[in-house]
Amino acid sequence: MSKQYDHAYFERWYRDPALKQLAIGGKARLARKVALAVASAEYHLERPIRSVLDIGCGEGAWRAPLLKLRPKLQYLGFDSSEYAINRYGARRNLRYARFGDFEHLRPCPPVDLLVCSDVLHYLDTRELDRGLPALAELCGGVAFLETYTREDETDGDDDGFKRRPAKFYRQRLQALDFTALGSHLWLAPHRRDGLAALERLG
Repeated sequence: MSKQYDHAYFERWYRDPALKQLAIGGKARLARKVALAVASAEYHLERPIRSVLDIGCGEGAWRAPLLKLRPKLQYLGFDSSEYAINRYGARRNLRYARFGDFEHLRPCPPVDLLVCSDVLHYLDTRELDRGLPALAELCGGVAFLETYTREDETDGDDDGFKRRPAKFYRQRLQALDFTALGSHLWLAPHRRDGLAALERLG
């Protein structure tokens, strides 16, 4: 039976009081991630962000904290959960797509902040490799690509988790000319020339 990102899934992992310490969508934890991503993008762009693309957005949890920080920004989310899109798509500007669909899908110009949080380590390698080049093409500033690896101690949803080494992702993202900034942040390919030596990892 394939994994279902349905109402029960989001209730369990995002809102179950019994899993408060592990909750993927805990408000305070999410707010810190959003603030980190926004600040990093604005640091490198040297202006407030105006656009965000969220690939694997689920119910669009990033939208509200992003708009709280930058009320005028344009937010667009994509997810493969029919439940999430049917329930929240119209209100939160969410659309249906699987990650692999981004092999051909280019829904917008490059954005200031691209988010793909807690997604890549659940994808089969073939689908990941199909969609991954789009991240580089659609990122005009900074990408927040929260991804966990074989080297990490993880809590939470292990169903379908691919225990790949960190170098698996690092090699693929570097091949696309992303530059690692740390804390799951990657600088868009065309912006790396302006980096100081100690602003990048490695």
